[in-house]
Amino acid sequence: MRNVVKRIFLTYIMLILPIPLQAEEVKKGKDVIITPILETDRTTSGQIISLPQGNVQVIVSKYEIAPGAELPIHKHSYPRYGYVLAGMLRVSNQDTGKSRVFKTGEFIVEAIDQWHQGTNIGSTPLELLVIDQVEEGKSNIILPDKAPSGVAN
Repeated sequence: MRNVVKRIFLTYIMLILPIPLQAEEVKKGKDVIITPILETDRTTSGQIISLPQGNVQVIVSKYEIAPGAELPIHKHSYPRYGYVLAGMLRVSNQDTGKSRVFKTGEFIVEAIDQWHQGTNIGSTPLELLVIDQVEEGKSNIILPDKAPSGVAN
């Protein structure tokens, strides 16, 4: 049994060790440019990111939002990330009272369990790549039965 565990561990190490080396080789290549976009452990409202427990499902969607269009007020139970492919998005957080604008090329780590709303404030269509990490089979969009106080329906 001990030899089996040792073999599995050594095989794992042999498979893992080349990965950082390959990443370094890619960074040094002339044909590939890697540009860091964001590194964080917090959401846009300052919450520590906490991943779902159990079986995690990744859902990737592309949103196309017309100029001036608003998404309904909503919140998320699980981590949601967004990347602005084109346009300008204003996210207004009803719980904190703060708004933030995201432009083409910016990454968003959305607030968890806080009511917020997105609006395309640009003059062109907004294209947004959205990535959800949820418990398998669960939705990550919660709409209010009734809008939070102070917010128009």
